[in-house]
Amino acid sequence: MKAGAPYNVRPTGPSDIRRIEGAIFNWGADMTYENNPYEMGLGRLVDDVPEDACISIAALKRIREAGVTKKINGVEFDGEPFPALNNVKWPVASSGSTIGKVTSAIYSPRLQKNIGYCWLPTELAERGAVVEVDTEWGPRTATVVEMPFVDPGKQIPVS
Repeated sequence: MKAGAPYNVRPTGPSDIRRIEGAIFNWGADMTYENNPYEMGLGRLVDDVPEDACISIAALKRIREAGVTKKINGVEFDGEPFPALNNVKWPVASSGSTIGKVTSAIYSPRLQKNIGYCWLPTELAERGAVVEVDTEWGPRTATVVEMPFVDPGKQIPVS
């Protein structure tokens, strides 16, 4: 802080645009205690952990075997750039029925697209699936895409 003082450097939070582009989930917004690693696409982090490592591993392995009913997905939205990060979770519909929610969404200047995270039933959690979203700025269509949005091959740290 002392070194930055002459330059008026101050602490801040993370950039929501970069967080979403990189598929970094926000605790409380994108996930809660009610979610598990398999719903989050993070099963690889617990699959090889021995059952005696902690009390939750046996339960997580049962969830893996049974499968999950919902997953978080990356989505791209149509339409004009969003003016800001969403302030509320947006309802998601398919064939006129509410089926999920968008947790975080923002315009990415780097990608020149509106991007975000969307919880969907497992059967719709596949690339190319299209859903309707009721945003703060009017109805939009969202298409499921690969995450992370930027650098899916993780080449930026290598360069």
